[in-house]
Amino acid sequence: MSFDEDALALHESARGKIAVVSKIPLASRRDLSLAYTPGVAAVSSAIAADRKLAYRYTIKQNSVAIVSDGSAVLGLGDIGPEAALPVMEGKCVLMKSLAGIDAFPLCIDVHDADGIVSVVKAVAPVFGAINLEDIAAPKCFEIEERLKAELDIPVMHDDQHATAVVVLAALINALKVVNKEKERLKVVISGAGAAATATARMLLSFGVRDVILVDSKGAVYSNRGDLNHYKEALAAVTNNARLSGSLASVMRGADVLIGLSKGNIVSGEMVKSMASSPIIFAMANPVPEIMPDTAKSAGAAVVGTGRSDFPNQINNSLAFPGIFRGALDCHASAITEGMKLAAAYAIASLVKAPSAEMVVPEPLDSRIVPAVSAAVAAAKD
Repeated sequence: MSFDEDALALHESARGKIAVVSKIPLASRRDLSLAYTPGVAAVSSAIAADRKLAYRYTIKQNSVAIVSDGSAVLGLGDIGPEAALPVMEGKCVLMKSLAGIDAFPLCIDVHDADGIVSVVKAVAPVFGAINLEDIAAPKCFEIEERLKAELDIPVMHDDQHATAVVVLAALINALKVVNKEKERLKVVISGAGAAATATARMLLSFGVRDVILVDSKGAVYSNRGDLNHYKEALAAVTNNARLSGSLASVMRGADVLIGLSKGNIVSGEMVKSMASSPIIFAMANPVPEIMPDTAKSAGAAVVGTGRSDFPNQINNSLAFPGIFRGALDCHASAITEGMKLAAAYAIASLVKAPSAEMVVPEPLDSRIVPAVSAAVAAAKD
């Protein structure tokens, strides 16, 4: 099904998907005096004396900046800030509709790590949290690390961490379907970019012991010789057997394949080479690594994709609204590993009887944000 023409018409008729709406009336001189001059001076003076009062008196208490340079937009690549704007507006719609958060798209024409860090730090006083989005690896790792260290508000690269949270939630329930133990799994991740890196680390935190990443040059293993320092650090804690070779060779005997790479690179024969009752999460968009019907006919027990037109949509929209809602509600200064793990367990818990056709809740399930936000707030360190 193609949505192209309808999507173009919707965006044209709406003139963009979001707007700024006043919360207060402006119908009299008194209204004007309270909202603006002279009354606003009292509010500004109070905040000048105690900056934390910005959380009480301004939008900062409920605002998130969605920051992108448009260098790695899902399925589209490096398309620039203007072309990234509809995607970031969409994230804002999800934040507001699902979690009541006032999110703002900041698509910036700055593309080096130093410049992006500088811009985000400069605008941070307005916001209660920063959502980094669609920024290419490896610079996205440096940007997130530096901002987390230099700001006192939560910073999360959604492509990495929200994706990892939802993958883990789906895996928790898929393991119940196939009756396998996390400690005995062989998990192969196709891809070694931002989402794959975060997913690998989250699976290790969860207790999976054998995780192998495969990039465009084959299996990632320590001292491969062509790894940047981010991949080398990841190689040091994954691929315990130091396997080398192609995705097809590494997949032999694997229990789980997580696709975070590109479409149509996995065949039915590759699935048949896996362990019994394999789990396939093929999440490349818009075309997954393998189509669900092909994976199932080859013996896959549980199949998920990133698409909304197949069962088991493993999409970061299940996680990020609730994660940011919880972080804002508890006035967190950071989003920790414990908070992300709590979010994954909360999402998984909403599927009371996991099956091959449902290992994660439906994306618009109204229970998700309350469950995730409460879990995140409770896990605050």
